Amino acid sequence: MKLLNLLFRDNRLPFAGIIVLSLCSALLSIGVIAFVNWRLIGLQSDLGSALATFLGLLVLLLICAAAGQISLHRLGHAFVYRLRRSLVGRVMNTDIERLERIGGARILASLASDIRNITIAFVHLPELVYGLILSLAAFAFLAWLSPALFGITISWLTLTLVVGWLLVGKVNRHIRLLREAEDHLYQDYQAIIDGRKELALNRDRARLLFDEEFDRDARAYRDHVTRADIYNGLAGNWANCMVLGSIGLVFFCASGLGWATSAVAATFALTVLFLRAPLVSSVAALPALLAARISLDKLEALELASEHSTQAISPLGDWQQLQLCGLHYRYPGEGDESGFDVGPIDLQLRRGELVFLVGGNGSGKSTLARLLTGLHRPDAGTIRLDGQALAAEQWPAYRQLFASVFTDFHLFARLLGPQGGEVPESLVGHWLERLRLSHKVRFASGRLADTRFSQGQRKRLALMLAMLEGRDILVLDEWAADQDPLFRRLFYRELLPQLKAAGKTIIAITHDDHYFDQADRLLKMDGGRLYELSGQARERATRDAVLEIGGNAKTEAVGNSL
Repeated sequence: MKLLNLLFRDNRLPFAGIIVLSLCSALLSIGVIAFVNWRLIGLQSDLGSALATFLGLLVLLLICAAAGQISLHRLGHAFVYRLRRSLVGRVMNTDIERLERIGGARILASLASDIRNITIAFVHLPELVYGLILSLAAFAFLAWLSPALFGITISWLTLTLVVGWLLVGKVNRHIRLLREAEDHLYQDYQAIIDGRKELALNRDRARLLFDEEFDRDARAYRDHVTRADIYNGLAGNWANCMVLGSIGLVFFCASGLGWATSAVAATFALTVLFLRAPLVSSVAALPALLAARISLDKLEALELASEHSTQAISPLGDWQQLQLCGLHYRYPGEGDESGFDVGPIDLQLRRGELVFLVGGNGSGKSTLARLLTGLHRPDAGTIRLDGQALAAEQWPAYRQLFASVFTDFHLFARLLGPQGGEVPESLVGHWLERLRLSHKVRFASGRLADTRFSQGQRKRLALMLAMLEGRDILVLDEWAADQDPLFRRLFYRELLPQLKAAGKTIIAITHDDHYFDQADRLLKMDGGRLYELSGQARERATRDAVLEIGGNAKTEAVGNSL
């Protein structure tokens, strides 16, 4: 089994110790049965010695069985902890493109359901391990006691296993379909949470989402979990009845056919009855173990990056020029769609520049920002810092040059300074004052007390967090779109010039043409290509950015000299 193999691969010595303890407890269990059969049945004398020996065997059995199960529980849950930690680390190390292809719903399902399934499997794992070892030891004892009765018993139990395996196959099929339905349910949950405002305003959409999508997926989940439980119940009942039937078969063969004495038949019956509970428990544990195997397959199918350290990475150091040389990126099409190409892009940025970027929806502005920051890796082309091409192993360090506020930003409560250090409270107070938030925002111990504000205020806080990080380059994607006119003017006329004077390189995606005069350079994305607006083209854009974006005004392609 994959779960056992994975556990044994990473914990060979502890797992071997657990197997030894389980084997000892199994042998002691058989020893108790043998002692009852040979010493206690028909005991006439030496009662005290027999009772003391019997109690000693029980104490040893309790110690070995408890130690084995406790060790396996500790080992299993420690493994789940490492697996959860590894999975989160791998998610954090995986490129943005891969995470977007996977989708947030599948990742959440793996972090929640798959890890939960593996945890539940480890809860049942001691029953399976103990049951298997005990069964092997008991069968060895029965084979020694009477080969003939053992042969007919094992044939009977083989039939039991064959039918049970067919039923377990049905359980496995429905658990796999159940896991697929769970992915769809997580997608529905995400749609309900993310679209809560739209659903509240449009009850027809809410009704259709509930009736046609959520209810369909919930019914699929219900049907598959019901069938899995039914087949598992049938397998358990089948095993229970067949084990009890084997007792009648043993007495028939012993007394009716004369294969063994009544005492041997009684020992067989006692041993089989003793095995009944572990065997039924092992069958009952199979759905959890099958679900864990499917969950492990799901985790592997995510194809996340390998786990490595998430400790702070030192930036590349001082630089003066950043060049994008022939960068090309392609969004693959789906179905009959042809896809979308961005590039080739050639751009040179100088330290301390204030650059504005304009372009229509779907023109490639955000993709350019992601290529520039290293969030997307280009299909072709290179990035150069002061003439030196960026090597593959330098990508994590290169990203440390950038701080950003994208349109889909997440506002963290923790305040971090350069290199992840602490931030002086006086500096935080200064920025809150500059961003007109000192009367609203409270902070203590390096954390914001609350992040539930309007979108414009949240963007101001996100800008503050970006500034506190002390990065060289600041990328802002339509940052001023949610600001009121007064603060928008303060942003363009005061904040951006001050940041530029402090040596920050700023790339701002914006269409606020009233403030284009603040930019050192004005760039335009159109159809996935980058152009620089200069001369009359820049004057037209400054007068009316919408007309420039939508029109066919002549632009100058950005070349390697920029």
